Amino acid sequence: MSREKELVKNTFVLSIGRFLPKLISFVTLPILTACLSKREYGTYDLIATLVMLVIPIATLQMQSAAFRFLIDFRGDKAKTKEIISNIFVVTIPISFVASIIIQFFFSEWSIIVRILIAVYFFLDTIHLTIAQVSRGIGNNKAFSIGAIIVSTTSMITVVITVLWLRTGLLGVSIALVLSQLVSTIYLIRKIDFFSYLSFSQISYKCVKELLAYSWPMVPNNLSGWILKLSDRLVITGFLGVEANAVYAVANKIPNLLSIAQSILVMAWHENASIAVDDKDVDKYYTKMLDRVFNLMFGCTLILIAATPILFWLLIKGDYADAYYQMPILILAMFFYVMSSYFGGIYIAHKKTVNVGISTMVAAGINLAIDLLFVNTIGIWAGSISTLVAYTVLYFYRMFNCQKFQKIEINYLKQVFLILIMVILLVSCFMQKRVLNIINIIAAVILFWIFNKNVALSVVNSINAMMRKFLKKKQN
Repeated sequence: MSREKELVKNTFVLSIGRFLPKLISFVTLPILTACLSKREYGTYDLIATLVMLVIPIATLQMQSAAFRFLIDFRGDKAKTKEIISNIFVVTIPISFVASIIIQFFFSEWSIIVRILIAVYFFLDTIHLTIAQVSRGIGNNKAFSIGAIIVSTTSMITVVITVLWLRTGLLGVSIALVLSQLVSTIYLIRKIDFFSYLSFSQISYKCVKELLAYSWPMVPNNLSGWILKLSDRLVITGFLGVEANAVYAVANKIPNLLSIAQSILVMAWHENASIAVDDKDVDKYYTKMLDRVFNLMFGCTLILIAATPILFWLLIKGDYADAYYQMPILILAMFFYVMSSYFGGIYIAHKKTVNVGISTMVAAGINLAIDLLFVNTIGIWAGSISTLVAYTVLYFYRMFNCQKFQKIEINYLKQVFLILIMVILLVSCFMQKRVLNIINIIAAVILFWIFNKNVALSVVNSINAMMRKFLKKKQN
C-alpha cells in the first residue's frame, strides 16, 4: 500500500475513534448537567481538567515515547518487548503515586468517591499508554475501538447510575472507572499485551533513551495547556465570568477545525515517522505539506462559509458579541492545524526539544498579549493573542524544520491562499446575506479546485473498505 493510501486509511480509521466518542458525549452531557448539582458538576469538570494537566507530568510523556519508538521496530518482537517493558516499569509506579496524591484534591468528598477518583487516574494512565502501544505496533483499529468502548461504557453507566439510580458524583466516578477498565481489558486482549512484557528486558540504558525523548514533551504539554486556557483565565480575572462565557462561545465553531486537526495529526505523525528514513523523504514531505495546506485551506473556507448558519443554529441566548471573534479564531485555528504538520516532522526526527521550545514561545506570546491588552480591548485580546501565537508557531516551526529536514515551500502560493481566507473572513465578519451566499459558492468551488484528487481518493478508499466488509459478511 502506498504511503498516501496508508495515510488516508489511518485517517479514516482514527476518525471513527475520535468522532463517535464526541458524538456519544452529546448524549451524556445533558444528563450530567440536569442530574448533577453545580458542586458535583464542578468537581467532575475539575477531574477532567486535572487529567489533562497531571497525567502528562506524572507519566513524563512516556506514552509518546511508546508510540514513536515502537514504529521503528515493527516486526522486531525482541526490541518491541524491550521498549514496552521499560516504559511500564517507569509508568506504573509513578502513576500509582500520582493517583494517591490526586485524591487529596477532593478531600471534601466521601472516601469511596476519593478512592474511585484515584483508581480512575491510575487506570486512565495505563489505558492511555496501552492505547499508544497499540498505535505504535500498527493496530490503529484496536486504538479506535478502545476509544469507542470508553465512551459507550461511560454513557451506559451514566444512564444507569446518574439518570436512573440518581447517585450523583458517585455514579459518575463509577462510570469513569468502569469505562477505562473495560477498554483497557479489551486492548490487553486484542494486542496480546502481556506477551510484550519481560522483566529480563528492563535496562537503565533503554529507560534513559526513552526519557531523553519523552521528557521535553512535558513542558510542551504544559505550554499547550497554557496556550488554550490562558485566554479564558485572563478574561475571567480581568473582565469577569460573563465576558469569559462570550469568549467560550466564540470558540465553539472555530474549534471544529481542531477536531479535524486531531484526527489528521494522529495519522500524519505515524506516516511521517514511518517515511523519515526513505530516500525520497524530502519530496514526500514537500508533497504532503502542499496537500495538507490545500486540504485545511478548503476546510477553513467551508467553515467560514458555514459560520453564519452554524451560529444561528447552535448559539442561543445573548451572545451576539461572540460572532465577531469567530473570524479571527477560525484563522488562528488554521495556523494551529498547519503547525501540527511540522510537529509531525519533529516527532519523526525525535526532535521533541524543538516541539517544546516552539510551543513555549507561542504560549509566552499569547499570555503577554492577553495581559497587555485585555483592559483596553476586552475579549478581543483573547482572539488576537490566539491568532498571533498560532501564526508565530506555524512560521517558527516552518523555518526551524529546514535546519534538519529539507522541504520545498511555495511561499507565494501560501500567501495567496491566506489572502483568500482573509477576504472570506472579512465578508463573514460583515454579516451581509449577499456576501454570505458568495462565500458559500466560493468556498465550495475553491475546495473542489484544490482538493479534487484527495476527495476522490477518500471516496474510493471508503468504497473499497465497504466492499471488503460486505464481502466478508457474505462469506
